[in-house]
Amino acid sequence: MPSSATGRHAEDAALPPAEDEVAAYLAAFGTPDVVEVLLPDTSAVLRGKWIPGAALRKIWKDGVAIPLSIFGLDIWGREVDATEIHLETGDKDGLCWPVPGTLKPVPWAPRPTAQVLITMHEPDGSARGAPWKLDPRQQLAAIVDRFAARGLVPCVAFELEFYLLKPAGAPGAPPEPVFPATGEARQNMYAMSDLDAFAPLLHDMRAACIAQGLPADTVISEAAPGQFEINLYHRTDALAAADDAILLRRVIDGVARRHGLRATFMAKPLVDFAGSGMHVHVSLMETSGGNLFARPEGAGDRALRHAAGGLLATMADSTLIFVPSYNGYRRLVPGSYAPISISWGYDNRSVAVRVPNGPPAARRLEHRIAGAEAHPHLVLAAILAGMLEGIEAQIEPPPPLSGNAYEHEAPRLSPSMEEAVTRFGASPFIARAFGEDYRRIYAVMKREEMAAFTRAILPLEYDVYL
Repeated sequence: MPSSATGRHAEDAALPPAEDEVAAYLAAFGTPDVVEVLLPDTSAVLRGKWIPGAALRKIWKDGVAIPLSIFGLDIWGREVDATEIHLETGDKDGLCWPVPGTLKPVPWAPRPTAQVLITMHEPDGSARGAPWKLDPRQQLAAIVDRFAARGLVPCVAFELEFYLLKPAGAPGAPPEPVFPATGEARQNMYAMSDLDAFAPLLHDMRAACIAQGLPADTVISEAAPGQFEINLYHRTDALAAADDAILLRRVIDGVARRHGLRATFMAKPLVDFAGSGMHVHVSLMETSGGNLFARPEGAGDRALRHAAGGLLATMADSTLIFVPSYNGYRRLVPGSYAPISISWGYDNRSVAVRVPNGPPAARRLEHRIAGAEAHPHLVLAAILAGMLEGIEAQIEPPPPLSGNAYEHEAPRLSPSMEEAVTRFGASPFIARAFGEDYRRIYAVMKREEMAAFTRAILPLEYDVYL
């Protein structure tokens, strides 16, 4: 069985008492009809419960009981027996506690509704319980603690791409994007006209972000009809940054439904257009002050190179976390602005790890592999673990690529889910970063998910062979 962490993340110490957060919410919004407690599972699917608003304080006082095995469900919400964490264990409950600062109103709900993110603990006789290591948020917390022990604080920002689609058609039918007012299915990168065409919906998304305290920044019309990107401001709290990304997806989905549309974070929903990614920007701040990558006399350059070297050295083993879906590998094709090689470069959007232009104080790495469907907490955990590996082992990366990386000879990212599962399941790095139990359970779940897709008969096969 997975081992439990013995410590407590430092986030608990600096936050106001829980009663203050509840009291502030009630003073601002009154008692909600319903409180939605949200627990992202291993696939970043939000699971949880509706709790009567009158019981709001009980969530903080008593916690929320949810089976520990919630993290052994596949993408469809089915138990994966091979994880051996379901009936074999008696299917015991864990105890979930609110994530401080995430009690917020739900502006798109039809009745007064609150939501709060929760995280899983394992009952161990203590008041709160030990962090449950199958919870991706707890995995990220453990890696952030490793940075703290070195006097470093990750500074993180997420960028999230998505498509707006028409309501679902017939089962199995391909999605229909919502074209701008012209009705043209064409690439129109950064078009202001596309932002104007969807202005009411996009303004409602921004308003919902403000209501929920999500640090939304730029909104961009992306490379395909009905495709957009919303960026989040950087945070020096890595856990909060990943929480923001999870909750931003919920805002986008909820507001789109209120407008009679669907939002999708599927990595490659349309064959002829670009896929959707989730880019992650990371710098490392020293607790003594300043950006590690901006140290003078070449020290910052060395630290940045070593962090990039660690990312490249661990990239093949971590690809299954960055691209966790069968569909996601369709996004990794040449010329798509999604990377296909284990590569890095300066101000180069065709590589996997980019060093953006900017002043020294903002020097950072941009990780460009993850699909929009990936789990923000797991993605960030794998990125940070790779950077730390490079810094601790002083791994020098290969020369940075310039120009079109698709035309360079470089090691290829796993081109299929099958290869990615195999690499992940045998990786010593993954075992060191996440634990052997987590490596086994995640690999088992993804192998069964992959098998379900490979057993399916595609419509194209009927068209060709019937």
